[in-house]
Amino acid sequence: MRHFLSGIALAAVMATGAIAPASAQNLFAPVVYVNDSAVTRYEVDQRVRFLQVIGAPDATPQAAEQALIDDRLRIQAAREIGVEVSPEQLQQGLEEFAGRAGLDAASFTAQLERAGIEPGVFRDFVEAGTAWRQVVRARLLPQIEISDAEVDQALQRAIETPVIDRVLLSELIIPAPPGQEGQALALAERIAASRPTEAQFAEAARQYSAVPSAEAGGRLEMLALDNLAPSLRPIVTALQPGQVTRPLPVEGAVVLFFLRDAQGTMRPGAQEQVLEYLTLPMASVTDAASLAARTRGCDDLYVQAGPEASARVQRQTVSQAQIPTLIATRLASLDAGEAGVVPTGAAAQLVVLCSRQPALAAQADVATTALPDDGVEAAVPQSEAPGIPTREAVRDQLFNTKINAAADGLLADLRADAVIRRP
Repeated sequence: MRHFLSGIALAAVMATGAIAPASAQNLFAPVVYVNDSAVTRYEVDQRVRFLQVIGAPDATPQAAEQALIDDRLRIQAAREIGVEVSPEQLQQGLEEFAGRAGLDAASFTAQLERAGIEPGVFRDFVEAGTAWRQVVRARLLPQIEISDAEVDQALQRAIETPVIDRVLLSELIIPAPPGQEGQALALAERIAASRPTEAQFAEAARQYSAVPSAEAGGRLEMLALDNLAPSLRPIVTALQPGQVTRPLPVEGAVVLFFLRDAQGTMRPGAQEQVLEYLTLPMASVTDAASLAARTRGCDDLYVQAGPEASARVQRQTVSQAQIPTLIATRLASLDAGEAGVVPTGAAAQLVVLCSRQPALAAQADVATTALPDDGVEAAVPQSEAPGIPTREAVRDQLFNTKINAAADGLLADLRADAVIRRP
């Protein structure tokens, strides 16, 4: 259930009749067996229609057949461990999926029926997904662990990722006069589904676009992201260079955008670090070097130095700019837990690096912004660095990534172990 319902796709199916009905000949003949559970030609045809309606990127008969095979394996795996989807769980899943289109389950089912899709197709799709979540929870959840080090690395990557503020777009605007909206939408969907290269998109723009940029293959000059309509910004920033948007119906036209390039700037403070470290004044460089060689971390310094010296240890958490130059230079060469020596005339300072982290991640007074599905969040001042994930949201994202990969691996194992044959 990874695809969001697309009202655009639903309109296209209903308006253009893009999916032809299956031949009545051998309509219910099996096309493949999955551990002796038959998948019929009719089921494949119905799943193709359903995939079209929910806006799946691949709605071919081959994709529909594979999806049905996987659903059979999911249901069989659930039965093997005694998982059953209750009527209440099924209804909740139906409502949740339909809610993505702003509909309740009954209204969505009625829309499907008008597109020639039986209600059972929707129910079976949701039931397989609901059962599979329970299988994954039972078999894989205990195996997934996320370490603090993994969270630190992911948070660092998020903070150091530039904020996109400029984009290079190409546009393709297909006229949609009254009565021809369905044809325009169908054409736009065919272009988008072909995953065109920049050259192919430019050729399509020259052929079909109805605006002056068509002569230049739809190419636009560099645009500030803030200059785009607010509703368009998340659509554009969700693209990677070389990708095209889904068709965007507007009054009198259907629009496609192709992202040629995206540029950004570093968040304020992204390169600034906050260090936590210890210092201990020592009588000589020799004494400091000896203690440094025995020390295996910040907490260990108190043990190695002994009670009397421990009372002189200072522990600080400050930004790089606030650290004295000689100490900052020595800390720069240390990894977390390492100790070093800073000469101070005849005496010395023993320094131990406890941790270093981006200044943005160390801010205490923060606002957070959740990213849907991915779960990446960070604690940062909203006025200075919007969109940085919180540690908890980073952990959620890493967990989701791991659990999804494990679920894909489990499904692959089920395929490998299954007897899948054709009549």
